Amino acid sequence: MNNYSTIFEAVGGVAGIRRIVEAFYPKVLRNPLIGPLFPAEIDPVMDRQTLFLSQFFGGPPLYSDEYGHPMMRARHLPFPITPERAEAWLGCMREALAETDLPQELQAIIVDRLSGPAHHFINQP
Repeated sequence: MNNYSTIFEAVGGVAGIRRIVEAFYPKVLRNPLIGPLFPAEIDPVMDRQTLFLSQFFGGPPLYSDEYGHPMMRARHLPFPITPERAEAWLGCMREALAETDLPQELQAIIVDRLSGPAHHFINQP
């Protein structure tokens, strides 16, 4: 990430984020712990995730422009999120990132940056 000021730039902008999202969600849907929490029609979720991650990783405020303030904890409250489910989500992200050509260091930075929010969304023991 040395030559970039944001994760968004380092992964290749919106197109790079979208590649990660497209690798990630098939893994999520197959995961027995978290797959059932997601709708079968995953395309709208992938679209929102692309907008959110673009913004979250330092790109333009695409999510906020479309949907308003992210309020991610509130948006996740209807779903039973346990520590195990947070870790399963992060595991799917690790697997998706491993399929990219992104440097290991950048993959680790991305997972680290996502770990805080993933654990913040836990609302079940």
